[in-house]
Amino acid sequence: MKKIHRRSLLAASAFAALAPRARAAEPVTLTVWSWLPNLQVELDMCTAANPGLKFQLTNAGQAGPEYAKLRTALKAGTGAPDIVQLELDMVRSFAQVRGLADLAQLGMADMSAQYVPYTWQEVTEGRRINALPWDSGPMGQIYREDIAKAHGFEPPRTWDEFADAAKALRKTSPDTYLTNATFSDGGWVTGLLWQAGWRPFQVDGDHLTIRIKSDATQRFAAYWQKLIDARAVDTSAGFTTDWYQSLARGRYAIWLTAAWGPVFLSQFAQSSAGKWRAALLPQWNAAAPSNGNYGGSALAITATSQHKQEAATAIRWLLGQSAPARAFASKQFLFPVLDSLLKDQSFLDTPYPFFGGQAANQVFAKASSQVGTDFQWSPFNDYFVAQIGNECGAVASSGGSLEGAFDTLQARVVRFARQQGFTVAT
Repeated sequence: MKKIHRRSLLAASAFAALAPRARAAEPVTLTVWSWLPNLQVELDMCTAANPGLKFQLTNAGQAGPEYAKLRTALKAGTGAPDIVQLELDMVRSFAQVRGLADLAQLGMADMSAQYVPYTWQEVTEGRRINALPWDSGPMGQIYREDIAKAHGFEPPRTWDEFADAAKALRKTSPDTYLTNATFSDGGWVTGLLWQAGWRPFQVDGDHLTIRIKSDATQRFAAYWQKLIDARAVDTSAGFTTDWYQSLARGRYAIWLTAAWGPVFLSQFAQSSAGKWRAALLPQWNAAAPSNGNYGGSALAITATSQHKQEAATAIRWLLGQSAPARAFASKQFLFPVLDSLLKDQSFLDTPYPFFGGQAANQVFAKASSQVGTDFQWSPFNDYFVAQIGNECGAVASSGGSLEGAFDTLQARVVRFARQQGFTVAT
């Protein structure tokens, strides 16, 4: 071993003492686009846990308005945020145009086991990770227990029971509908078809297999066409003032909705508080329960971000740690995607006074476990979902054939995909 003289060591120490100290790294400010109310609370929690991170939060509009701004910024190569909220069904669309960073390259591959399987599938393509799941919308039914008891029916367990109850209720209470079928909402239609086994797209890069018309759509169309023709369900557009009032005053006995529905309903139907309950979605085959997803979102890192690694640290903490996950669930009422929280007894047993003290989370946690994991979104999903709402909504409001609507959708979407440069098989 080479001998180090004490004099040399002292000289080196003196030099080090005189040298200027390295300055602590300046905090990195990450830009975030999100429409979630009060997100700053969780961002501040993230900063407390990661002092090198700060955030500049912007609400760039919910869904569509934000997406238009994001497309413009990505095309220009400037102005996009570091972190962006996207609906789950839009993640693939932005990944397709190379607008999102691959989180697998940022050390996120180990996170897959933390999430409900179908939500992880929605944000990944093979080994590529386009985003991290934030919240979800497994479907179920929210029903008026007082109306059900007055007319002698239980929440339907199968779609056959649902049809029978819809027809019977119209006879005994002509001013009441079992439900409002919001066919003008393409996301709602998609969620129900997902449950029925619909798989309209298989995506492999620029190659698409499009099978919008299928056995699932034929069964779905025939089923709902009979109820529409019999005037057994209302088909008014949803999320209007009249629709809110109809739910509050009991014109509709059941709302077929997603896990975010209970909290959403409690905000505009306070006059009916305590009368509502939650149940699983009716089944096509009770022996093999299945479900679909309606809503939910993710956080992605844009391809143009200059702080990808810092952004990865932020979203890993925000969407992978228990503390922010519980805050999102209890403060902003996002339905969780972390498997650990969905199995947490304190979350499952939370009573909801609006639902007569029912632990509604138990219902939707089970619903989440039934969602199929092989559904793929289209790479132009805002266009696709809008077309579903347009075609099915037109049938519901003006007459016509639901089966014919899916014929039209198949031809129109194939044509559109080819115009966008995709190689299409049917």
